[in-house]
Amino acid sequence: MSEVPKASQVPEPTEPTEATQATQATQATQATDRQRPVVTPLRVVVALCLIAPFVAMLWVSSYARVEPKFAGMPFFYWYQMLWVVVSTGLTMVAYRLFQRDQRARAGSARAASARKEGGDL
Repeated sequence: MSEVPKASQVPEPTEPTEATQATQATQATQATDRQRPVVTPLRVVVALCLIAPFVAMLWVSSYARVEPKFAGMPFFYWYQMLWVVVSTGLTMVAYRLFQRDQRARAGSARAASARKEGGDL
């Protein structure tokens, strides 16, 4: 069986310094920021751009008809082909908006860390 250490053998807990506490607080804040999803108006627009084609194509009863024809092609077919082009455009818009959002968040994070390093809180 294992022996229980005597009181004199147990190391005394050390008090954390202010620098250690500040580092731990910064790490905890950064970990929380990484874990917490951020919902911004721009990200809502990105989500709508990506969801719209799915809703349009899954709502079959909205386009399950022959009329109006376009260039002799029934509505059912040309509507779906139109959504191929529209989906491409919406995906491109969503990508650009998401890139802009990511750049803005990275810039604000850099500015916040520069303020902390400079002592401006």
